[in-house]
Amino acid sequence: MLYWVLVFLVVALVAGALGFGGLAGASAGIAQILFYIFLVLLVVSLLFGFFRRAG
Repeated sequence: MLYWVLVFLVVALVAGALGFGGLAGASAGIAQILFYIFLVLLVVSLLFGFFRRAG
């Protein structure tokens, strides 16, 4: 997990250095997609944990 934090930090710094152009827009789009994917995975994980404990 820490590895990915460092990777995205480097990407954000590079995007900032390039003036928030196309690379920053692409990085923001990827980050938004990943956010929604992990949000769905969190909900699914919580539901499976709840039903597993209840059964």
